[in-house]
Amino acid sequence: MILVPVKRLSGAKQRLEAVLGQGARTELAQAMLADVARALALSACDDVALVTSDEYAVELARSEGFDVLPDESNRSETDAIDAATRLCQARGIELTLVIPGDVPLIAPGEVRAIFEAAPPLGSLLVPSRDRRGTNAALRRPSSLFPLRFGSDSFLPHLEAAMASAKPCVVISLAGISLDVDTPEDLGDLARAAGETRSQILARNLGFGPGGGHRPGGGRPLVAAKS
Repeated sequence: MILVPVKRLSGAKQRLEAVLGQGARTELAQAMLADVARALALSACDDVALVTSDEYAVELARSEGFDVLPDESNRSETDAIDAATRLCQARGIELTLVIPGDVPLIAPGEVRAIFEAAPPLGSLLVPSRDRRGTNAALRRPSSLFPLRFGSDSFLPHLEAAMASAKPCVVISLAGISLDVDTPEDLGDLARAAGETRSQILARNLGFGPGGGHRPGGGRPLVAAKS
């Protein structure tokens, strides 16, 4: 099962606070999640679930035909995936692939590439482009080792995978490697080739070639949304 943890988007992307108001940050988080969900739907992979209690995410999951695993605590991605993994185990689901909701350049082919490269038993990790974070983590069985997400999660995940004594595959995927947390990431999103919903929004906010983003909310029309 593919698991996408989504904290409540009303407080999303605090690290962009210097350049975007909360309304624009929420809209960006929603756009990125929609892009991720569309790519997962187009990948033709069965069994996708959003781990969330955010209203927008729940409606998005329903529109894409995904399951929803409630995350009432809304504490962290780590807690959400721990609970979701236990539920998967209880349902007899042996494989889980965790993908965050803020990798908007993910391509359907990349999702398929993960499953093709994954070992029959073991794990597969996709690092962020700086190789500090983990932007996709597949485990088979799903209880192989616990996942602990954060800005420096890749090396701990790799060490845990190696300690499991099962094969671990590491692959780099250009789309999945970009997670948007900083103004620099947002600029890279806007400048990348493509016309995804989040890219269009980033350009409208003034990022990308020739952009002059406005600290505190981007362009007034977008920043005014709540």
